[in-house]
Amino acid sequence: MNGDALLGGLRLVNLSHVNDPARVSVYPGDPPPRLETVSRLEPDGFYLQTVFAGEHTGTHWGAPGHFTPGGLLADELTPEDLFRPAVKIDVRRRCAADPGYAVTVADLEEWEQGHGRIPGDSFVVLWTGWEERFGTEAFLPHPGFAPEAVQWLTGTGRLGERGGTGTDAFSPDVSADTTFTVSRMVYRRRRISLEVLANLASLPTTGAWALCGGQINKAGSGSTALIYGVLPPS
Repeated sequence: MNGDALLGGLRLVNLSHVNDPARVSVYPGDPPPRLETVSRLEPDGFYLQTVFAGEHTGTHWGAPGHFTPGGLLADELTPEDLFRPAVKIDVRRRCAADPGYAVTVADLEEWEQGHGRIPGDSFVVLWTGWEERFGTEAFLPHPGFAPEAVQWLTGTGRLGERGGTGTDAFSPDVSADTTFTVSRMVYRRRRISLEVLANLASLPTTGAWALCGGQINKAGSGSTALIYGVLPPS
């Protein structure tokens, strides 16, 4: 029996950047990541690297406790918190014209007119086009959600108890907001944030789920991650 049959026709797409310290965007103030070889096939008999990075460097997800006092930390979440339906909002055109663009309630309502209501407890993922800027200075000024848009998503139950936001940029906040208003709204209850995503062209607009992997650190604020899109049978 082949792998496709075992998966019932489901397909996986990788939504993560490779951990490459030579090509990475590091949030200001975070430690620079390192990969260091600690043993080699010759003379040690095996090859091994050590990894040093902040929990929120490169592709990652954040736990509620990253911003919410007393919020759940990485080792307190369940697999159900890390595997949710995902919808993709294509805002590349607007973001290309305005790197500080804040996605509005009107943008979300327009998307629903074409694609239906956002399912409850979903990851609402912004496709900003920022993946192409990853590893350059142009990655830092970035778009995100307007606070009113996230208030609408939470107030109408679209994010719900679980779910959260996603983006191929640094965070769901626009870079000009140094108080992280949107993040503080997202990271409540059991909601998480998927950040610095890659390959969003491969994620369908609707019908997919996002599966968040990564090391679960004790009392972690989140995790560097392998995040996959789980696609329905074609």
